[in-house]
Amino acid sequence: MKQLTRITLNPEVMGGKPCIRGLRVTVGTIVGLMASGHSPSDILQAYPYLEEADIYEALAYAAWRVEEVEILIKIA
Repeated sequence: MKQLTRITLNPEVMGGKPCIRGLRVTVGTIVGLMASGHSPSDILQAYPYLEEADIYEALAYAAWRVEEVEILIKIA
């Protein structure tokens, strides 16, 4: 997977949720809008400071997180 440069994680912004370029727009917001039928152009109209590449990188990040496997490590 290519490096995702538009997704930022900062505990001071939106409680540390993954955001677009440090803005107060979360990956979850973008994914939720797409899932509810909004097109990229709808999203760009609602959030004019975003770029189309931001939307597709948010989707790529979400897809990567869904496929990631977390392994519980027990420490005795």
